[in-house]
Amino acid sequence: MTEPAARSSLVPALIYAALSTAIVSSLGMLLVPTISREMHVSVGTAQWMLTVNLLVGALATPVMGRLSDGPHKKRLLLSALWLILAGSVIAAAAPNFTVFLAGRALQGLTYGIVPVTIALARRYVAAGKVRFSISSLSVTVATGVGVGYPLTGIIAGFFDFRFAFWFAALFVVTAIIVVFRVVPAGPDEQAPRVPFDYTGAGLLGLGLGALLLGVSEGPNWGWSSPWTIGAFLVAAAVFTAWVRAELRTRYPLVNLRVLRNGDVLLANSTAIGLGAAMYICLSISSLVAQAPAATGYGIALPVFWAGFVMFPLSVGSFSANRLVRRLSHRIPLATLLPIGAGMMAAAGMLLWLAHTQLWEILTGMLVFGLGMGASYAAMPALIARSVAAEELGSSVSFNQVLRTVGSSFGTAVAGAVLAADMAPDLHPTGAGISTTLAIGALLCAAVFIALLIHTLTARSRRTTGGRPGALVG
Repeated sequence: MTEPAARSSLVPALIYAALSTAIVSSLGMLLVPTISREMHVSVGTAQWMLTVNLLVGALATPVMGRLSDGPHKKRLLLSALWLILAGSVIAAAAPNFTVFLAGRALQGLTYGIVPVTIALARRYVAAGKVRFSISSLSVTVATGVGVGYPLTGIIAGFFDFRFAFWFAALFVVTAIIVVFRVVPAGPDEQAPRVPFDYTGAGLLGLGLGALLLGVSEGPNWGWSSPWTIGAFLVAAAVFTAWVRAELRTRYPLVNLRVLRNGDVLLANSTAIGLGAAMYICLSISSLVAQAPAATGYGIALPVFWAGFVMFPLSVGSFSANRLVRRLSHRIPLATLLPIGAGMMAAAGMLLWLAHTQLWEILTGMLVFGLGMGASYAAMPALIARSVAAEELGSSVSFNQVLRTVGSSFGTAVAGAVLAADMAPDLHPTGAGISTTLAIGALLCAAVFIALLIHTLTARSRRTTGGRPGALVG
């Protein structure tokens, strides 16, 4: 392939590789009841297929983000894809639940794929197209989820869960071929060669692991349990040590001083809030779609059709990303965040007040996707304009970590509320569903109001000679 052709194919190739994250993540939520039944474990135990995947992802993302700032970007991406392929094969062929969990753990590396693809785009894409390419890669996961869920539902409906994991393995194989052929080979001679921060990686991994373990298992252990409290105390102590170590290290895993930049702080704060709200609304919508009609709110869709509930999310996020491109010369980046958060708040309110009919769920998912597309396109672009090129991978990956942490808190909140409002038939009550959706909607609204105040305040402080807001494009 000639150099110009390779450059023109690079962004589509990176988007295709990033789709592996969406394809693999779609194997989680829909298949928990199936795994529980087929592997002969309780639903609570089967939830570990989500927890272990999330834990490994939280550990892998900052490490892969920092390594992507170095010279061996293509090697890093291919190595991760090979390990994800191994995990998919292990999960598909697992003879028992323990081996299955090992495969799911390896699949957790998908969370680190997007920061690596963003670093590759920043390095090799033409300067005039870099910002849009980064925005497109950031929303790939949200767009791909709307495709991955229906595919998972179709495969699991026609065959069984193992075919779904074999499909994921096949997809990763094709991604490996595309990356091998299109992404520029050889080390990046412009990348800095600095020592890797093993201490920072170890401390951050331990802290995130303790935090997410406490959040994920809090509903099962009990929030006042010594195990839950102990996990949070360990996380607090380790994070304190990590911050002190990072501030003293010359080449830290995450440059915390960069996080004090206004745009970076804005993007990271938004990531936590919207990540939590998003996961609450998506998980409850999936539950409502599959719940029996006897619950009073359930739509009683089989797994074959339940996955299609997420398809409007993909349409919305993809459409928003294309719209952002068309309006790229008129809309400042910072303005996109409150616009996106406002759409997500509207979708959350709709789902809270109306969620017993299929069209209501589908409409809510479409508006949610529009808001996600706008918000997630803005976050990495805000970071990219505010940090040096050698810090991009670690800064964007930390934003991805915060999204994951926010999603974990959303999972914990949803689990705790539903557990407290369980009907005798072991399905959540209508009150529990409404309360959980209300929390997600109000959280989106709170983020929207905070962003709106920030935007109006920043606009009022802007003088005639001040720097205008940067635009997408």
